[in-house]
Amino acid sequence: MKLFKQQISHHREQELLTDQIHKTQIALETAYSNFDNVLEPELIDSFIYEVNAIQQRYQYLIQQAKKLEAQLQKSYPA
Repeated sequence: MKLFKQQISHHREQELLTDQIHKTQIALETAYSNFDNVLEPELIDSFIYEVNAIQQRYQYLIQQAKKLEAQLQKSYPA
């Protein structure tokens, strides 16, 4: 029974990570669009920081997804 609950837990974690990655991709697209369309020079730096921060978050989420995938393959080999 514990194994089944663990599978559900890993599956749910994978769903949450996938959702966060998708939301981060949308946020990155929005940040790039804002940067491309900004007219005020004072806001350029702000959008550069925003793009960089979102890129770092995206990279972190991808790393977490890879770690989870490795754990799943180790726990439940094909």
